[in-house]
This record gives sequence, C-alpha cells and structure tokens, in this order.
Amino acid sequence: MALIVKKFGGSSVANNERLFNVARIIEKDYKKGNDVIVVVSAQGDTTDDLIAQAYSVNPNGPSKREMDMLISAGEQMSISLLAMAIETLGLPVVSLLGWQAGFVTDSHYSIARIKRIESERLRAELAKKNIVIVAGFQGLNKYDDITTFGRGGSDTSAVAIAAELKADLCQIYTDVDGVYTADPRIVKNAKKLDEITHDEMLELATLGAQVLNNRSVEMAKKHGVELEVLSSLTPDVKGTIVKEVVSMEKTIIRGVAKDSNVSRISIVGLADQPGIAFKVFNRLAQAKVNVDIILQSVGRDGTKDITFTVTKDQCDAAIESIKALSDSLKYKHVVHDESVCKISIVGTGMETHPGVAAKMFEALYDADINIQTISTSEIKISVLVDIKDAERALNAVHDKFIH
Repeated sequence: MALIVKKFGGSSVANNERLFNVARIIEKDYKKGNDVIVVVSAQGDTTDDLIAQAYSVNPNGPSKREMDMLISAGEQMSISLLAMAIETLGLPVVSLLGWQAGFVTDSHYSIARIKRIESERLRAELAKKNIVIVAGFQGLNKYDDITTFGRGGSDTSAVAIAAELKADLCQIYTDVDGVYTADPRIVKNAKKLDEITHDEMLELATLGAQVLNNRSVEMAKKHGVELEVLSSLTPDVKGTIVKEVVSMEKTIIRGVAKDSNVSRISIVGLADQPGIAFKVFNRLAQAKVNVDIILQSVGRDGTKDITFTVTKDQCDAAIESIKALSDSLKYKHVVHDESVCKISIVGTGMETHPGVAAKMFEALYDADINIQTISTSEIKISVLVDIKDAERALNAVHDKFIH
C-alpha cells in the first residue's frame, strides 16, 4: 500500500464528464489499496470569471484580501463536485478547504507562502480510509483570513502535502502528457522527455514553461519529492518524471522556453558610484517586485544605466518605486518596453560543452532575429527578442539543438 498525492488542474475538472473521468482515475488507485489525497484547482475558467466579476463591481481594483476571499470559492466548488462524483462510485470521500487540511500561511494576500501544514486532519481522514479531496492554492493566515498562493498554486499545495506526509508518489495531471522540449502547441518537433532534473524543470518553469508552477518545483527539490507529470485525458500514458538525479546521460540542452510575460525597464543616467544598485533593488524588494534579468552598463562620464526585467503585472509597481527615489538617485529618465519576449535554453549539460551560446546566437542570426539582451547562468541562456519574433525564435533555437 502506498500514499499517492494527485493534483488535477482546472481543465481536468472543467465539466461533469471530466469530473467523472478524474473520479475513475482516483478509483483505480484507491481500489489497489492505496491511500489517496487529491488536490484540485477551480473548474475551467472559474478563477478568471471571478476576477472579472470583482472588477465589474470595483473597477478601481479590489483589495487583495477580498480577492482572496472571492477566488478561493472556485476551489470550494470543484472539491465538493468531485467528491460528489466519487460518492456516486460508492467510495468513501471527504472534501477539505485549505485551512481544514491544515495549511498555515503568511499574510501576503494573493502571493502567500506556506509556513507549515498541521496535518492531523489529513492523517485522521486517511486512517478512516477516506479519499481526501483538498482545495488547492489556499490556506489561512494568523488572522484567520483565507489567503491564496498565486497562479499555479495548486501544484505547490500538492507538493507540500507530499512532503509533509512523505508520500510515495506525487502526480501532477495537466492537459499535456508530460514535459516537452518546448511547447508542443508552438513547436511541432517538440519531444516528450522521460526524465528531467529538478534544477532543469525549475529553470524551465521560471522561464515560461507552463507545465509546472516554479514554486512547486522549488519545494519538490528542497524536500526531495519526486514528481510525475502526466495527462488526465490519457492517464495510462507514461508521463515525465521530475527528480533530483536522472539516469540518462546528460544532454546538452533539455528544453527551450518562451516567456511573453516580460517588461524591460531601464533607468538611464544614474550616478556611477557605490550604493546606487543597492538603492534601486532594495526599493524594489520592499515593493515585493521580483526582478529577473539585470544588466548594468559600463560607466561613462560619471553615469551608468541599469536595465532589468519584471513581469508585466509588476511593471507599474516597479516604475512607481523607482520614481519614488528620483530625488536621491538623480537619474535622467526611466523607460520601459513591454513588446519583448524572453527565449531561453536550459540544460545541465551545457556546463561542460563550450560553444552553446554561439550555437544559440547562430540560430537567431540565421532566422534574422535581433537579440536585444543576453543573460546566462550555469544551466541556462536567455535572450530578449521583439515579441513579434517570439515563435520564430523558439522554433529556430529548438531546431538548432533538438532533432
């Protein structure tokens, strides 16, 4: 007997037909004698519909606390409906909201972090031989307010439960049957991977691959949770295993990712002196703005420029933070550009293979695509290109490395 944690996304439970499909997947593992905990997202477009309704009531922007109260209702609907579907199969089941399952979080509404899971209720329900259905992406803070974890947070809920209860298997069901070398909807020659390391998956998730939430992969790596990514529509098809060490020989490039949710911000004419970068990024950190690529120009005539990227939804907050420092920084001006896209290659094998960057740049040159910005690490290379060239760039780079 094993403990299996399964997570199903919104598309997997979008309607009654799919609810019963998921119920039968759960039934199959339960009848083998396994303990089963299931984490579920809101059905289909429910979250988006709730957000739209909120802004129709308050066009100026609802508070994050009230938004968490509202959008957490989507998961409450899906867990109860799935539990009802499982009941029709004659199986014992109980649905739990995040707080009932013991999720204790900090108080950063809409982007809350899990502090701990008080797992007594989960263990008690498993001891009763119940199938446990848990609302993903939500918990409770010290004020007894509902908090949510941000987009993709149900993945994080599932991994957190698997880590806390030391589950034998954590399966993430999506609308694709595994992790591919690129988005198969854009790149026709994309290939499904049998295995991928936590580090490679974390980079791909952070860089725009939408198969797994990056926070969930980070947590899986930290706690040694092995993941399997597979499709709820073809559950018998072997998926992709995400784990610390893969058995296959290292390939140079494991995947290529595209991220269109990028804004580039440049602060022009900063004083070329110590402490300037600290002032800029400390202010951004205080505003909870996550910064990705950072570039600083060589100082000329006593000034320098700093360029960095943020997600589009944090662009305004970043610019406001910088403008608040205008008196102390005394820069010339701030410019931003949202018509950019980040193309990245990821692979632990590039550490020991020279010439990877040159090969990537050659692919973009051959496709007549201009590179605006370059950023590198030990296992990734990212470039910014014009958003109109994004899909061509993704295909060109993928074809160069993966055949």
